[in-house]
Amino acid sequence: MEAGSVLIIPYSDVGWTPLFTKAGAIIAESGGILSHSSIIAREYNIPAVVSVAGACQIKDNTLVSVDGYLGEVLIHEP
Repeated sequence: MEAGSVLIIPYSDVGWTPLFTKAGAIIAESGGILSHSSIIAREYNIPAVVSVAGACQIKDNTLVSVDGYLGEVLIHEP
């Protein structure tokens, strides 16, 4: 994973934490505001959006924007 990339995961647990250090943002299919991914993202000061149905269907190298404040994920078409 390249530094600054958006990390898209089905769920989060302690095993994902090393990747959070490189991530520019997190998108998770499951979780809530008190989930592991939300709390770790807050501690690393990176945006995160959780409970995104179908997030893992986003293909590699797709350009996305993540607004953790509004809870929005925007997929930019090529």
